[in-house]
Amino acid sequence: MYKSFYNLKRNPFELTPDPFFLFPTPRHNEALATLYHGVRGHKGFVVLTGEVGTGKTLLLRCLLQLLRQNNDVAYAYIFNNRLSPVEFLQYIASDFGLPASGRNKSEILFDLSNFVIGRGSKKLTTVLVVDEAHHLSADILEEIRLLTNLETTQEKLLQVLLVGQPELNDKLDSSTLWQLKQRIAHRSQLAPLDLNETRGYIERRLHLAGSNSNGCPVFLPDTIAAVYRHSRGIPRLINTICENALITAYARQQRSLTPEIIESVTADLRLNLNVAQPQREGAPGELNETDVQRAAKNLLDLYAYLSRLSSSRDGELRTPLTIRSQQT
Repeated sequence: MYKSFYNLKRNPFELTPDPFFLFPTPRHNEALATLYHGVRGHKGFVVLTGEVGTGKTLLLRCLLQLLRQNNDVAYAYIFNNRLSPVEFLQYIASDFGLPASGRNKSEILFDLSNFVIGRGSKKLTTVLVVDEAHHLSADILEEIRLLTNLETTQEKLLQVLLVGQPELNDKLDSSTLWQLKQRIAHRSQLAPLDLNETRGYIERRLHLAGSNSNGCPVFLPDTIAAVYRHSRGIPRLINTICENALITAYARQQRSLTPEIIESVTADLRLNLNVAQPQREGAPGELNETDVQRAAKNLLDLYAYLSRLSSSRDGELRTPLTIRSQQT
């Protein structure tokens, strides 16, 4: 809708993870190199974690694109982890092109073992990629661990990439999965972008989509700062905000996007509810400097009152006590 207005050849902020738009921050480059080395070096287990929307699936797609350039790699890509152990094994077998329907667990494991061993004997690489791995049950993780028992004296025959949210680390750190944790060769973690990276991310996507940087800038510096504040540097949220902002600006026939447009868009998306706000005086559950001073004054008043009460012979308080309480 807005592409011709902004002289773009394609949509720069699609939510679909597209390797074409990879923004190679040092952390993303390191994570991609770790995954690739884990597979090509036959290291066995490699774990990648990151918060929602930080680019884990995009990085996986970049890796698979690299692996497809070599005809010696076969992989099964699993993203539905709400399965029983048997269903999970059937999914893997089916993705490798093995018969799975109607077969029991023993038959599936036998076929998978022969498949992996056969490829290993030919110096071929076999990879199991599990996305959203934080949803995996302990039983399924144990099945994966047992699959990695297939090895030679020099290397693992099945390479496993576990990719998920930070809860995956907590799960792998549990005592019940200690044996699996010991087999993890590499771990890598993605983090949100900082302000400079957010600026580079937006500018790179616009450039790849055909924007002419010599003309009037589409996103002004203050506008990018507003995007960063509301997205907290999470690429998926950056895409959502920028996409809606471009639509709004196009409707208003504005060549450059202003911070006001970002504020309007994020309010409509209710993203402003998640932005950390400065602490206000009297905020429930939080103590600021005024609260502390008030509390100290109350304690001094109470101490003075008790002292007078103790020293009074008739037990009556000569001076009335006033304790100031916080107004809410």
